[in-house]
Order: sequence, then C-alpha cells, then structure tokens
Amino acid sequence: MASAVVLLEPRPAHAQLSLPDSSAPAAPNPLIDPTASPGELLLFDLEARFAKDVKERGGAAFADWFAEDGVMLGNGAAPVVGKVAIARAVHWSPDVYQLLWTPTDARMSPSGDMGYTWGHYEGRTINKSGAPLVSTGRYITVWRKQPDGQWKVVLDAGANEPAATDCCKISPAE
Repeated sequence: MASAVVLLEPRPAHAQLSLPDSSAPAAPNPLIDPTASPGELLLFDLEARFAKDVKERGGAAFADWFAEDGVMLGNGAAPVVGKVAIARAVHWSPDVYQLLWTPTDARMSPSGDMGYTWGHYEGRTINKSGAPLVSTGRYITVWRKQPDGQWKVVLDAGANEPAATDCCKISPAE
C-alpha cells in the first residue's frame, strides 16, 4: 500500500504575540491575520490561556494543562512521561521562577482534533547572590482534543538557544 505525502506551502512565521498582561507595545498579531484559520486562532487562544495560568500559578498550572499521557522533553534531559511525572518535575512557584512564552505560529490538523504551536520562551529566576538568570529557547507544544472536548498538551519540547534578538524578546511584566 502506497502512502500519500502532503506537502504544505511554506508561509512566513507570524509576529510574536504579547504575553497576557504584558506592557509590550502592540505588534502585528496573528489573531487579526485574515489568513489565520479558525483552528489556528483556537490554538493561539489555548496558548494565551496556558501562558497566563502558568504565569499566575507556576509549575502546578503547567502540569494541569497536560493530558494524562503527555510528554515533556527538555534540553538535554530525559523525557518526562505522564501527567503525574510532569507534575513532580515542574513544582516551581511563580515567585521564584517565571516561565514565559509566546507562539510564533500554529497549525491545526485537517481533522481539527490536533494541532501545534511553536515559538520563543524565557525562563527567569535569580541566583544565590541575587543576580538575574535568564534562559531562552524555542519550544513546540502539541495539542490534542480530549474525548470530553477539552484541549490538552500531549507534547511540550524545548531547546535552549542564545538570548533572543529584539525581534523575539519577551518584555518583562511590570
């Protein structure tokens, strides 16, 4: 049986969305992009709600967004498989560590029950002497619609990279 290969037309990445409650100046926004599909708009909305929840509640919120069979892949770390294991691994307080991200683009499957977003993230904390530490990178989040209709993260992967240039920096919350 031959398998079909579907080639997608390349398209430019959308501009970065501002983080919820961000004081960053308004940038071109894929939510008002007339070429964005309803599925892509849904994925951008999920990401915005996910980011806002994590900003407010930290690691507990991060884990809450995962499906029971979700997987977390970190830079150079062993895979963390399952929501329970992920919750054990991401137990940070937003007072001590802030994980911030913004999607660059999104794609929804033709069936409308699975999609992904990718973009830039920053992790912010302070070291023992009080100096700020910032890690930056790219991420991909794969979303799947659950039998109850909720959308959950089934894969979140990140890779560290040098600090973002001005085009991709996430403005700190004030």
